[in-house]
Amino acid sequence: MLNIDLTGKVALVTGSTRGIGRAIAGTLAECGAKVAVVGRDRAKAEAVAEEIGEARGFACDVTVPADVTMLVQEVEEKFGSLDILVNNAGITRDNLMLRMKDDDWDAVMDANLRSAFVAIRAASRGMMKRRWGRIVNITSVVGLMWNKGQANYAASKAGLVGLTKSVAKELASRNILCNAVAPGFIETDMTAAMTAEARAAMSGEIPLERLGAPVDVAHAVAFLSSDLAAYVTGQVLVVDGGLAM
Repeated sequence: MLNIDLTGKVALVTGSTRGIGRAIAGTLAECGAKVAVVGRDRAKAEAVAEEIGEARGFACDVTVPADVTMLVQEVEEKFGSLDILVNNAGITRDNLMLRMKDDDWDAVMDANLRSAFVAIRAASRGMMKRRWGRIVNITSVVGLMWNKGQANYAASKAGLVGLTKSVAKELASRNILCNAVAPGFIETDMTAAMTAEARAAMSGEIPLERLGAPVDVAHAVAFLSSDLAAYVTGQVLVVDGGLAM
């Protein structure tokens, strides 16, 4: 267990029914936070919430702004406050730029970038009143070093970096910190389906010569959510085994 105490804090983690989001929700719960687990499927969200401890499951389509705003309001009503917001939900719709459809661009921007903006706008009001808040946006090394075939994804993740820094400046006077975590290649359902040769090639690009685990990202989020990071804001913490150096 991490030596981080989030007792009494309420955290909302979007896209937290599996993968990196699931690890983040579980880690914050282990640190003592009450956690709102969020996914498209309420049953899955509730199942994860039951597994990780003092948590509740919520259903939300983050591509619908009104639903995101209602989610934040519902979490505040159920738990009494919202102290930690982790914008983790995201999708990919990869294609070469010349073949990319407008719908694929819009879908990725809506899920990855606009949803974070809407959630921050809704959550920051209560944080400002309480004069305490932690916002962590999950970006990607792809938003820092780009990747062909992912113009929409790279732009959305780079946009999260800009959003993070702007929000950090706007809300710092109210003791609300906003940072980002940029994962590299992490063990997920997608990487598990890769061939051994593909995994070896991917690992060969990483100085630490291995893929990361979801909990590696979760530990970074827990740090940024805690008072250990009380003087850290507007930063991007890269968790990639050295890939983007």
